Amino acid sequence: MDTEKFTRNTTLLLCFAAGFCDTLTFVAAGELFSAHVTGNFIVFAYDIVKHSDHQSWQKLLTFPVFILAVMLGGQIAKKTSNIYTLLVLEALLLLISGVVSVFLLNNGQGSGWQVQLVAILIVIAMAFQNTFGKLFNKATYGLTTVMTGNVTQASLDLIKGITAANTEVWTSFKKQITLIGGFLMGCLAGALMAKQYGLVAVLLPAVLMLAWLGANKLLRQTIA
Repeated sequence: MDTEKFTRNTTLLLCFAAGFCDTLTFVAAGELFSAHVTGNFIVFAYDIVKHSDHQSWQKLLTFPVFILAVMLGGQIAKKTSNIYTLLVLEALLLLISGVVSVFLLNNGQGSGWQVQLVAILIVIAMAFQNTFGKLFNKATYGLTTVMTGNVTQASLDLIKGITAANTEVWTSFKKQITLIGGFLMGCLAGALMAKQYGLVAVLLPAVLMLAWLGANKLLRQTIA
């Protein structure tokens, strides 16, 4: 196996999934962030000031759910010999989210507890991806769910590469661009599909992840 190519593809897939899910829930689940959950603090504060959403408090539920899911993910990772178990679980949760959306929501759209249920499932899936990134940081080029740190590193690499002409710095810069580019593609796809299909669109990253895991025999190894 080409390790570098595998790591790059893993990075792109996870960044795409995170960008897709974050944008999808923001557009189709009442401006809720599923990957960058601390962003919900900002939306909650905005809603309070503007009195624009009497149910905005529900956004705060994502925070304890996320914390508990990360703790659970850490325990699962500790008890398995395959580091990709968390990604298998993430993909299955996204798949379940899509199936639930088909049966509970009208064309992927709706309000109330049905949307909250789907959103919470996606938040748990993203918590598992965040946990994977923290525990197994060599498996990707960097954090795949929040891009601020990656943009900062890319900026530092860019100026250092220009001023010092360092080959290693340019290699790091390319990795940061891979992270940011994958996330951006996910955001664009998530926005377009959320508008067209609603939360049902979460089936796309679910299928992509399961196909990738299966193609690399990671799904079979983990379940076995």
